Amino acid sequence: MDIREINDEYAVTGQITAEDLDTVKSLGFKSLVCHRPDHEQPGQPDFAEIAARAGELGLEITHIPVGPMGVTAEAVHAMVDALDTLPRPMLGFCRSGARSTAIYQQTQHIRR
Repeated sequence: MDIREINDEYAVTGQITAEDLDTVKSLGFKSLVCHRPDHEQPGQPDFAEIAARAGELGLEITHIPVGPMGVTAEAVHAMVDALDTLPRPMLGFCRSGARSTAIYQQTQHIRR
């Protein structure tokens, strides 16, 4: 995992697996948000698989997929809700971390 800290509340990384979650928890993250749609690429872990393991570890997780249409207003508002309700620090993930960064940046004018 290549975790890139955006600030004290949020960091991003590329695709994770259920096996990565022990490390994610040990690094102090309390919640996760997946910005990758299921079945985007062959061999990609399903959100449900990652969510099940996260739940076993006491990590909260939500799915706010950002697909071919890019970051939509609906996704931005869902991300604002996640940031307002889920414990932090939060780790966002997608294929490379780019969508997780973009959606977070678009929440900033709403959350101020």
